[in-house]
Amino acid sequence: MAEERTDIVKTEPYVIFRLGDKEFGVDVMNIKEIVKIPTITRVPRSPDFVEGIINLKGSLTTVINLRKRLGFEPKEVDADSRIIVAEMEDTPVGILVDAAIGVSRIRISDIEATPEVVNTNISKEYLKGVGKVENRVITLLDLKQVLAWKEG
Repeated sequence: MAEERTDIVKTEPYVIFRLGDKEFGVDVMNIKEIVKIPTITRVPRSPDFVEGIINLKGSLTTVINLRKRLGFEPKEVDADSRIIVAEMEDTPVGILVDAAIGVSRIRISDIEATPEVVNTNISKEYLKGVGKVENRVITLLDLKQVLAWKEG
């Protein structure tokens, strides 16, 4: 029987991105790709946080404006803006963010529940926790909750 090694540090990979001056992360397992902003076609009568749809490699993909979804002030799309394409229940969904930073491995021991004292407008159901990477704090989002919405 193999001896269990205790010196291995368990980490989880997260795609890190920015909204304003805050850094967020989502589990990399749900992410397909990160793309520059293509033409977004508005969809009538869709929720205000739905930017529209894009044609991504021949497949129509809904784009969610994460700033609007999380209650941030609106911001114009600029050269740093990106769409993070997530796969949720076999359906691609694009997430519009201010900038994609990259993938970071966060030690599981450095992920904590979101402190109650954190004054945030973000609904607690969207939060998975807080990751500490060097001297940065990264808010980890529960992508399944963020992308779930029910109409009327």
